[in-house]
Amino acid sequence: MNSIFNYFKSIDTELVEFIEDLPEQAIGKSISIFNGESFEFQPNSVVFFGVPEDRYTINNKGTGANLNAFRKQFYQMFVGHWKTKIYDLGDLRIGNSVSDTEIALNTIITTIIKEKAIPFIVGGSHALTYTMYRAFDSLEQRVNLSVVDSEFNLGNINDTINSKSYLNKIIMDKPNNLNNFSNIGFQTFKNSQKEILLLDDLFFDTYRLGEIKNDLELVEPILRNTTILSIDIEGICRNDAPAHNNNGISGFSAEDICVIARYAGLSDGLKAMGVFEYNSALEKTPITAELLAQILWYFIEGVSSRFYEFPNNELNGFKKFMVIIENDTFNFYKSNKSNRWWME
Repeated sequence: MNSIFNYFKSIDTELVEFIEDLPEQAIGKSISIFNGESFEFQPNSVVFFGVPEDRYTINNKGTGANLNAFRKQFYQMFVGHWKTKIYDLGDLRIGNSVSDTEIALNTIITTIIKEKAIPFIVGGSHALTYTMYRAFDSLEQRVNLSVVDSEFNLGNINDTINSKSYLNKIIMDKPNNLNNFSNIGFQTFKNSQKEILLLDDLFFDTYRLGEIKNDLELVEPILRNTTILSIDIEGICRNDAPAHNNNGISGFSAEDICVIARYAGLSDGLKAMGVFEYNSALEKTPITAELLAQILWYFIEGVSSRFYEFPNNELNGFKKFMVIIENDTFNFYKSNKSNRWWME
């Protein structure tokens, strides 16, 4: 595992001095930060790192740069009532080509997951979602991908991969390990009816922004079976996340996205998460940086509260309910621990 640390730059002197002035209860004083020496990851820990790769982004160049603004916001927050161990690997050394970056990121994600830890990426281009997906090839696992975004980013079949076409590559490229795709919070006026109908024909799950905002609890069962969650800041309203060149006046609020992040952390099946298209040059005050820090904080809060439960053959800790509708029997299971429901 030590080899993955060669891909990272340790945090700079400015951040070291910033941490020294923090109170003892602050996150910056309690997490393991890469300073040039490798370490082992504890199971069920959260490992976050930056990926300042913007070469596949559209109309948002510079995204992923200057992640120190985000780190300062996160480091100065106070630790929650957690037992979850947190690691900061620093920022990935970007390759000479995007392919070099993709190979490195693929290796890093796979290694962290094999150590039973959870990678959390703060990155540049949203097209890196494709790289996260491809990392599961070697893990031999079918992937349920959920994306928080105002657009589907299908692009055209002949487009080279970028932040507006990566989903087409996920659907079409071999090997196809995609089990299901869910878009959370799409805005109809940003997507053609042809794209909306296509995703419906593929039996993918799409949820309009208004539908989710009216009932955020809908997100929990969506994310319960999610393997990867990818968030594009474009899906957050501009007032709450101005560090993006493409988001508009509509979108999820800061409170909404933090609720979604906590649900993601709670999901026993979630193996990796990323937040993309953060462009620090577009804001004078660190509003989006603070929101990114809160997203990570609430994600860790969720991970620390995981129930690690799923109905099995013995049904220990579950009640089974059988409902007969027109000669068909449907089995429902309710957890005694969390009161969550499953349908077989």
